[in-house]
Amino acid sequence: MAQNANAIRVGMVLDHQNKLWRVMKTQHTMPGKGGAFIQMELRDVRTGTKLNERFRSSEAIETVELDKKDYQYLYGDSDTVTIMDINSYEQETINRDLIGDQAAYLQEGMNIIVESFEGSPIGVELPETVILEIADTGAVVKGQTAVAGYKPAILSNGVRTSVPPFVATGDKIIVKTIDGSYVERAK
Repeated sequence: MAQNANAIRVGMVLDHQNKLWRVMKTQHTMPGKGGAFIQMELRDVRTGTKLNERFRSSEAIETVELDKKDYQYLYGDSDTVTIMDINSYEQETINRDLIGDQAAYLQEGMNIIVESFEGSPIGVELPETVILEIADTGAVVKGQTAVAGYKPAILSNGVRTSVPPFVATGDKIIVKTIDGSYVERAK
């Protein structure tokens, strides 16, 4: 389905140069001379290669409709992930590379969405946030909480993040799966 370049958003999948590309970043630019254009950072959904492309604002770009299906994460190893269809209870194994860096946030029983195109999976959507325990962080120094700032911490899944000074080892926190940033303490 062709759409105006102005309607393209981050996360959409495009059919460009006979390949499927996921839009990673967009930047709208209006130069002093000439027409407006959109600079897009695209990533090939199959190979992972990146491409920076410039489109005129009025240009028609072919977008792809993806099939989305709900699954539950069961378990995984270093190369593959086993998931279960929530409706039919059928188990499938997919390549861990489809999830990318977000694979570190997978937890048993987590509901995920698998995006597929023409029957083959091309991407996975995780929940926006997860609850994780702080495995290690520096000790709190008296009076340090009065200063706005963050300290390094290692989460139970091995990912490094920054947390406020009042967060201690053993605390459970809410973390964004997209970038691993701290949101708040878990209640």
